[in-house]
Amino acid sequence: MSHQKALTYYVAHFIDELHQQGLLDVIISPGSRSTPLAMTFAEHAGIRHWVVPDERSAAFFALGMAKDQKRPVALVCTSGTAAANYYPAIVEAYYSRVPLLVLTADRPHELRDNGAPQSIDQMKMYGSYVKWFHEMAIPDDTEDMLFYARNQAQKAVIMSNDQNPGPVHMNFPFREPLIPDFSLPDIWDKVQIGDRKTFLGERTLNVESIDAFLQEIAPCRRGLLVAGPQTGVEEGVLIQQLADKWNIPVLVDPLSQLRGGIQEERFIENYDAILKDKDIRNLLKPDFIIRFSAMPISKSYLFYVKELKDVRQYVVENYGGFRDPAQSSTQYIFASAGGFAAQCMEAELSPVMDEEWTEIWIRMNQKVKEILSEKGDGLTEGNLVPVIREEMKDGFVLFAGNSMPIRDVDSFFVKTDKSIQIQANRGANGIDGVVSSAIGMAATGKRVTLLIGDVSFFHDLNGLIIARQYQIPLTVVLVNNNGGGIFSFLPQSQEPRHFERLFGTPLQLSFEHAANMYGAGYRLAETLEQFRQNLRESYTSEGIQIIEVRTDREENERWHRQIWKEISQAIKNVIR
Repeated sequence: MSHQKALTYYVAHFIDELHQQGLLDVIISPGSRSTPLAMTFAEHAGIRHWVVPDERSAAFFALGMAKDQKRPVALVCTSGTAAANYYPAIVEAYYSRVPLLVLTADRPHELRDNGAPQSIDQMKMYGSYVKWFHEMAIPDDTEDMLFYARNQAQKAVIMSNDQNPGPVHMNFPFREPLIPDFSLPDIWDKVQIGDRKTFLGERTLNVESIDAFLQEIAPCRRGLLVAGPQTGVEEGVLIQQLADKWNIPVLVDPLSQLRGGIQEERFIENYDAILKDKDIRNLLKPDFIIRFSAMPISKSYLFYVKELKDVRQYVVENYGGFRDPAQSSTQYIFASAGGFAAQCMEAELSPVMDEEWTEIWIRMNQKVKEILSEKGDGLTEGNLVPVIREEMKDGFVLFAGNSMPIRDVDSFFVKTDKSIQIQANRGANGIDGVVSSAIGMAATGKRVTLLIGDVSFFHDLNGLIIARQYQIPLTVVLVNNNGGGIFSFLPQSQEPRHFERLFGTPLQLSFEHAANMYGAGYRLAETLEQFRQNLRESYTSEGIQIIEVRTDREENERWHRQIWKEISQAIKNVIR
């Protein structure tokens, strides 16, 4: 057996099967040991290959792409710490249920645990954060081994997509020489398995279970539906129909995708502001809550459900996963959100909501909108989100960084009839990799606006090289409050001796020089109207466009607290 021949056929059959199972994109980081994978991917006509030198950035880029496409994206890197740099994105993918195929090259077994260079223990190195790990056999071109290569490729794609999607890890030990021979005949199809397809379905409840559930809630008059992150537009249409049938309010998280494109008055997007006051929460006690998908971003909602220990709280999850940080859920319903909503609509039995209960939520929601629309034209962090919402066009994507940006989106992005997606990395909620993730989503052809703070932007600044290298348009709204703005809202801010150095972490950076380094357009907005104009200009410009907005953390905290105070007082007047 020729080593080079075996290597070529084995890797080619593995990669071709990935493509046959639906893989269209691979992100490759340069390295020697991964040469067989990198070169063979580059040769495959059906798979786009993207080259990203920094593995951490590459993994988040793949995450953003897979999040948008809702199908696996592959990652390829060499052995050693290169593979370790994937770790943060793999953790995020696991918790946000995004499918990734992580393909790491490795030394062969005779070069392990003996001081060989660039050799670390890569066996199950991502622990419980991957759905499946498999170490591939040493390349061989016998018929059985080529069948094996195809079988493992198919299994990897199935495992990444099945039930709750997530990352899988395959480790490839390669011996030298590492260069494939593409002059060999039929490298892609020497062995074919046939037309193999995998059909994945969604869970629904049996008739007895749905009847028992409806019997439980039928006497109730004050219910709430909650559309959490990852709910989705298609499911949202069915939830809207259910809300119409039951005449029930629906609290819609920004990442549910139900704040854009669907105008339904029962969809309550301002619930975070409504529920900030404990006295108001006490007056809004429901008989039951049905939450679809993950826990909402809102901390006010978290407090609300924690205080409702004697209320039935149902969580609808497609497949397993006990996402209940409030520890308040009383029942889990393992079914798809859309399927469950459809079953409830088709059933004869249903709860009849108190009309005043639903109407009061609608009135409170409208009152918050009125207050937010009158909050002035100052260049504050909270005022940026409404301008972005107004200037974005149908089909645009708003990608929000963690900490303050996503919370401001939750608070100030009200419903719109434009089909605007709102995205964020809310699996593990880290500030790392946000730039690369947004660029990964933009690489699919979407027009993306990234709203991000200065610390998070600095953390993943090198992600901009991907957008420059592949000429991917991206608008970055950079909120520079010279540090970690969210800490001003936390108890740590009451410890002045340590606060600035340990938590505020002022960077004292102007990002104009960074923009120049990456060939990005740069604008500094000094008024809200100037920001609006800068935003419009960015949407008609090519490449990366950075709009920096400088704010003051203490002033930002005062502004937010004043708004919440006004809203709470107005809401109390509504419900008295």
